[in-house]
Amino acid sequence: FGLGIQLPGAAGTVDPATLAKTAPFDKPGQYELSDGKYQVIMIAYAWGYLPNEIRVPTGSQIKFKITSRDITHGFLLEGTNINLMILPGQISEEKVTFTKPGTYLFLCHEYCGVGHQAMFGKIIVEDPK
Repeated sequence: FGLGIQLPGAAGTVDPATLAKTAPFDKPGQYELSDGKYQVIMIAYAWGYLPNEIRVPTGSQIKFKITSRDITHGFLLEGTNINLMILPGQISEEKVTFTKPGTYLFLCHEYCGVGHQAMFGKIIVEDPK
């Protein structure tokens, strides 16, 4: 807990074989919970993420809920302290607030096969209009 660093814990379990029928992973995507607060339901798979592009206004908080449908993956969000191992059957959760506009890349940091280098996405943080 020093310096605000702590390990994320498992936020539940899910059967990876039935993700398409199991809420909330049956509808991966970005959802606005309230003004400035979002939840992203994400699925990691060989070799991508659903969703792989997210757009929010500056000042937004995103709560990620992530699992894998096949093998072990990673989720590293550049410019933040988010660094998760994504395991099949385990749900991982983490929050981040974006105070500066820009494009934040996320990528897999656990080698997951021949397409590993193509496993990435982005969060676009825009100034409100």
